[in-house]
Amino acid sequence: MAAFSSFEDIIAWQKAKQLSLEIYRELKSCKDWGFRDQIQRASTSIMNNIAEGFERSGDKEFRQYLFIAKGSSGEVRSMLYLASELGYIEKQWHTNLVVKPNQFQKCLQI
Repeated sequence: MAAFSSFEDIIAWQKAKQLSLEIYRELKSCKDWGFRDQIQRASTSIMNNIAEGFERSGDKEFRQYLFIAKGSSGEVRSMLYLASELGYIEKQWHTNLVVKPNQFQKCLQI
């Protein structure tokens, strides 16, 4: 296993948690319940898969969960484009936020 003592020490998990918090806060008044639910679930999937993979028995499983987290990161990024085009979020907020999934995707290079 990596040189981490807990998943909370993993920078990608920390960034994913911050992204999830920002998405929840920014879209709390969005009335498109399906969209809001999907992007929230996708963002929490990133951090949860990093945590779950870390807690598994070995590097091979951890690596698989990182692949899943990376996929969820792409889903969030894709949905942020849609949120911006639909006017659910401001374009500037989108521009700032869409960079964040890319930041921890680099942390998840496998």
